[in-house]
Amino acid sequence: MTEPQFAPAGEDSRPLWLVAQGDAGPVWPEGIDPEFPLAAGFAGKPGQLCLLPGAGGVVGALFGIGRPATPADRPARERFTMARAAEALPEGAWRLEGAPEGYDLTHAALGWLFAQYRFNRYKAAEPPRARLVCPAGVGAAQVLAMAAGEYLARDLINTPASDLGPGELEAAARDLAARHGAEVNVITGTALAEGFPMIHAVGRAAAPGREPRLIELRFPGDGPAVALVGKGVCFDTGGLDIKPSSSMLLMKKDMGGAANVLGLAETLARLGRAGGLRVLVPAVENAVAGDSFRPGDVLTSRKGLTVEVNNTDAEGRLILADALAYAAEDGPALMISMATLTGAARVALGPDLPPFFCDDDAAAEALYRAGCDHADPVWRLPFWEPYEAMIEPAIADLDNAPSGGFAGAITAALFLRRFAQGASRYVHFDIYGWQPAAAPGRPKGGVGQGMRAILHALPELV
Repeated sequence: MTEPQFAPAGEDSRPLWLVAQGDAGPVWPEGIDPEFPLAAGFAGKPGQLCLLPGAGGVVGALFGIGRPATPADRPARERFTMARAAEALPEGAWRLEGAPEGYDLTHAALGWLFAQYRFNRYKAAEPPRARLVCPAGVGAAQVLAMAAGEYLARDLINTPASDLGPGELEAAARDLAARHGAEVNVITGTALAEGFPMIHAVGRAAAPGREPRLIELRFPGDGPAVALVGKGVCFDTGGLDIKPSSSMLLMKKDMGGAANVLGLAETLARLGRAGGLRVLVPAVENAVAGDSFRPGDVLTSRKGLTVEVNNTDAEGRLILADALAYAAEDGPALMISMATLTGAARVALGPDLPPFFCDDDAAAEALYRAGCDHADPVWRLPFWEPYEAMIEPAIADLDNAPSGGFAGAITAALFLRRFAQGASRYVHFDIYGWQPAAAPGRPKGGVGQGMRAILHALPELV
C-alpha cells in the first residue's frame, strides 16, 4: 500500500494563496497585486488556479475557493476542491496561505492527499508532483490516518478477482493485523459448514485455493466493544441465477464492504482508537459449479433461522447473516455492517450517496452530521417495519430475495437486522464502493464510503 505523505515542514516551499469570492469580486490576500491574475482571467472561482511568475520561474500560485462555505451551505456541490490544485501545480512543496476565517484546512489537506493516490499495480503511473506542507493547526496524524485507510480500501477494491480472491483478502487482513498487533482467526472451507453454514453454502462452488472463509480480527486494548462486519464477495457471478456479462464487469468491487471496514480499522488503529475493535469479513467467491447452492434451497443459518433462497444473486446478505449472528453473540455496544448489497440503493440515491439504516435517532443524526462535516455524505433510510412480511416466505423463516422488486434496500436491511439482535446498537451501510467518473481527489475506481462519517461519529455511537 502506498503511504500518503506531507512534504517535510522544513523543506523549501512556495505559497499557494487561497482566494475567496466576495460580492465585489475576488478577496485578494494582503500583499497580492491583482493586476496579473485579473488579466489572466482569475476570479477566485472554486478550483481556479493562477500561477504567479517571477525570477527563475513560478514563485507561487493563487487558488480559488469560491464563497467560503458555512454549515448551512453544506453539502457543497463539489467535494475536495483543493485536490484540483494538487493535480495541477508544478512539482515541489507548497504551503497554503491566506485561508479566510472558517475555511476548513483539514478538509483541504485531506483532499490533497486523496489526489495523490495512485493504483499502479498493473500500469506505471506518474507519481504526484506537488506536495503539501501540512497546514498549521491541522492534525497531521489524523489526516494521514484517514488517507491511509482510504488508500487501503481503494487498493483492495481496484484489484481484480484474479489477484484478490478470498485467500488474498485474508492476506490483506493479516497484514493489517501484523501492523497493529491484532489477533487473527480464520475458519476456512468445509470447517465452515457446521458453524457458518450460509457462508459455506455461498462459497463452496469456488475453485480449489479460493475456498470461502470467515476472517476475524480482534484488536487489543481497552475501548468500547465495536464490531465491524464487511461483505467480502471477491467476485460475484450471480451463482446459478447468473448475471449478464454487463452486470459482471464491476463485480471485483463486490468486496467493497470488506475493503471499507478494513480501511476504517486501519485508520482507527493508526489513531490509537482500535482498542476493543472486532472486525469480521466473510470472504467468498459466488461461483458456478456442480455444487453451487440453488434457487429454492432452504439454508439453516448460524442463528438457527431458516432461509429460502429465491435468488442466488442475493448472496451477500446470506454470508453477512452468519457473520452478524456470530458478532452479536458477544453483545457488542455497537455493530456496523458495510456491504455493496443492493441495486435498489443505487436507484434511490445514486453512486455517491450511500444509505444507512439505524433505529436510533440520535445515532443517525450523529452519522449524518459527521458525514456532512467531513465530506463523506450518507443518508438515512428506515428499517420500515410494515415491510417485514415481505421477507417471510411460506416454507422458511426468511426469504433472501422477496419477489416484486419494491423497497429492495429496505428489505435487505430488515433481513440483516434479524441476525444483529444482541448488539446494543446496529447500523447497516449499503455502499457502492466505486467512483464511476473521476472527480477531485477521487479517480475513477474503488472508493471509500462512510468511513469518515463513522470515524467522527463514533464517540456518540458508543
